[in-house]
Amino acid sequence: MNKEQSLEVFITCKDHSVSGEEFKLLHDVEYDMLVTFPKPNDADLGTYYESDDYISHTDAKRSLFENMYQWIKSYALRKKVGLVSKLNNGPGELLDIGAGTGDFLVAAKKKRWAVSGTEPNDHAKKLAEQKEISLVLETSNYENEKFDVITMWHVLEHVSNVKNQIEELQRLVKPNGYVVIAVPNFKSYDAHYYKSFWAAYDVPRHLWHFSKTSIQKLFSTQGFKLETIVPMRFDSFYVSLLSEKYQHGKMNFLKALWVGFYSNIKAIHSKEFSSHIYVLKKQ
Repeated sequence: MNKEQSLEVFITCKDHSVSGEEFKLLHDVEYDMLVTFPKPNDADLGTYYESDDYISHTDAKRSLFENMYQWIKSYALRKKVGLVSKLNNGPGELLDIGAGTGDFLVAAKKKRWAVSGTEPNDHAKKLAEQKEISLVLETSNYENEKFDVITMWHVLEHVSNVKNQIEELQRLVKPNGYVVIAVPNFKSYDAHYYKSFWAAYDVPRHLWHFSKTSIQKLFSTQGFKLETIVPMRFDSFYVSLLSEKYQHGKMNFLKALWVGFYSNIKAIHSKEFSSHIYVLKKQ
């Protein structure tokens, strides 16, 4: 029996986007994180992304939801670039892992950052190229480069091996440089409210589900210090809209807005927002 099979089942979720298959989320008590089981092998994992509705691989504005997503994304991009610029005291060398269609790097480039990025999805890479952002397949392409800031915006939950990924971050970031990680938080109120229908579980594309404890523990083993945690308040609304669709077959905007709003209110006291940005400094 492998380690995953020996962990306690936390919840069972369905892939609502592509396959309709069910997956268990197992609780790793040591790291206080959830592990998707069974984990698809690397060769098959790409098939679970084959959907026109996988929004981070598209610039589409076909619906009210997609238009709202793109509007919120534009606002969030300005905040993200402001965050990394403040950390580095101005522009420097920036690597975005899992850059999608390249919009964050476009925004950072306008602020004079020297930008690099990786993206495995061919369609997303082509959209980035149209914006004059050239992306490579993986970080192994950077043999000697070092970066002031490395970002992973809702990407760490997708990687096949978390510990190997953190080792790679340690290799690529400069001494006293920063790694900025954004991930969903399964301890938020909206996760508790929607349970197995919580859209941010997004099995099996999300292989790992993090808490504050798990991020701190995982990164400390590679010499990173957790500097600060920044809430992503808009995520509760976006996730609640999708969760309503998964649970009831349609997006109940008023209900989702209320759940998202209440989740943020609860988080003022619990400090458990729908998603968090973790700022980690290499020691």
